[in-house]
Amino acid sequence: MKTIPRALRLSGTEAYNHTADKRFLMIGERANVAGSPQFAKLVRAGDLEAAVEVVRQQVANGANVIDICFDDGLIDGKAMMSRFLQLLQGEPDVAKVPIMVDSSKWEILEEGLKYLQGKGIVNSISLKEGEENFKRQARHIMRYGAAVVVMAFDEQGQAATYDEKIRICERAYRILVDEVGFNQDDIIFDPNILTVATGIEEHNNYALDFINATRWIKENLPGAKISGGVSNISFSFRGNNKVREAMHSAFLYHAGLAGMDMGIVNAGMLEVYSDIPEELLCCVEDVLLNRRADSTERLLDLAETFKGVGGKKIEEDLAWRDEPVEKRLEHALLRGIDKYIDEDTEEARLKYVRPLKVIEGPLMDGMGVVGDLFGAGKMFLPQVVKSARVMKKAVAWLFPYMEADKAEFLASDIAKLKSDNPALTDDEALNLAERANSAGRFLIATVKGDVHDIGKNIVGVVLSCNGFEVTDMGVMVSCDKILAKAKEIGADVIGLSGLITPSLDEMVHVAKEMEKQGFTVPLLVGGATTSAAHTAIKIAEHYSGPVVHVLDASRSVPVTTSLLSKDQREAFGKENREKQQKLRDNFLGGPKKRNAHDRSRPCCWTEDRLGKLHSTRAIVYRDQND
Repeated sequence: MKTIPRALRLSGTEAYNHTADKRFLMIGERANVAGSPQFAKLVRAGDLEAAVEVVRQQVANGANVIDICFDDGLIDGKAMMSRFLQLLQGEPDVAKVPIMVDSSKWEILEEGLKYLQGKGIVNSISLKEGEENFKRQARHIMRYGAAVVVMAFDEQGQAATYDEKIRICERAYRILVDEVGFNQDDIIFDPNILTVATGIEEHNNYALDFINATRWIKENLPGAKISGGVSNISFSFRGNNKVREAMHSAFLYHAGLAGMDMGIVNAGMLEVYSDIPEELLCCVEDVLLNRRADSTERLLDLAETFKGVGGKKIEEDLAWRDEPVEKRLEHALLRGIDKYIDEDTEEARLKYVRPLKVIEGPLMDGMGVVGDLFGAGKMFLPQVVKSARVMKKAVAWLFPYMEADKAEFLASDIAKLKSDNPALTDDEALNLAERANSAGRFLIATVKGDVHDIGKNIVGVVLSCNGFEVTDMGVMVSCDKILAKAKEIGADVIGLSGLITPSLDEMVHVAKEMEKQGFTVPLLVGGATTSAAHTAIKIAEHYSGPVVHVLDASRSVPVTTSLLSKDQREAFGKENREKQQKLRDNFLGGPKKRNAHDRSRPCCWTEDRLGKLHSTRAIVYRDQND
């Protein structure tokens, strides 16, 4: 009797057997609202027919499997998943390929399983909520006959290093195979492709750790497959597609040699490995394989040659040294140049008299420009980190002057405080005076249920570089612990971070609890799944204090400074409230009125000030900046 070879076997209306001759399985990523602005815009507008065309294009470009994800705080993901999968079934050229149902919420994954045609993939489950929940979900997936992606997370958080990756994957494999009885050929591990070239030294080995972990898994966990979100590796160079495509291709080449079976990637935007220019390939591989200490800086320099027309490196131009000191400081921050920062900072100190005014004025203005450019994709993450280091050097120059200033003001403030309240002890008066003259105490945490922390860590670095006292509580932090710690340290600002959609619900819960407990301090919200619209519509309505969405790490400094500045906070708060009211009006008034009678569109839910749910047809807020 002939033995059927072991393989990952999937299907839409047609079978797909991932045998050894198939090499790399391409998972199309463009039907993911978190990864494709075009797809997200179509879904938000309710134009699902055009959204189907995005999927059709992915299949035409060679995608073997299509990743479908509707994780967005303003979209009813469960309803949308069922509706969209039903639409795909009526498109023969799309329905033929297997589907990967992708969500951070179990109820959406479960809904997707009900509508899968053939044998698909569930993306994903993990050990982050413990073994029992992991086994329960795995058994459910097994009953539907689907394959499963297992993320390298556990109760301690996200696996970043080689040792963490192999430990968690081996533990999950043994549970699935030995206890649950899962088919080993249907297990797909995602050992976390994390961003390299961030400018932060601890991140330099992320690509190499993934490659080495892949090799270990293939050698030690029989039948297991390896996948990952390839675009994560190049996030530092967002806005420079030439460099990103080269990084993706080179990473896939080396990870493929190690045994990586599949990846979530835009099938139409991959450079051919052999066609990557030699100099670019060398720099990219230096970064990916962590071959040189200056790899990131060299790739940054080379990346500039792929921007604009002509592709020629720009010779050093010192004409900016003739500009006013404010412009010189801005230029130094934008370019990450620290050569002249001491002398320029000193000139600004003499001009502005008080050192704090230099920070609140030209330095914060410069960081504001950095934030705008990064948000527009015109600056890269390692450049932002370099800007923060220049800022740190400028603050270090000002520090002794600020200390002298502080001592003078403290003495005056202590005398005034004791005069106003003779019962105060010297220590009490000193503490009150110090608080009045500090940059501020910033408490930040990744909310309960979420183990992602790279963005949060960068926020902490940037704020620390700018004189804030940062208390980082880590990941998976419950609301009770966050608020208790905020009271303990006397936090001036609370920052919440989250990458996955369930984090948005947890942020709403924190806002409600802050209101219930009488907090008044600003609440900052940030992370990949967050948005200005969700913050305004779902979070801000539950808390009477300032609630501000921060687009990225570089914006955390000017936002926090504005919120805490006596001169700026009133105007900043007023502008923020007006923007949020406009977002709420657009959401509750515009789309609802335009599409309320279109019954062909899927149902989403909005929430009024009293928390009462209203059903609307045609989805969600139309982002004017999309």
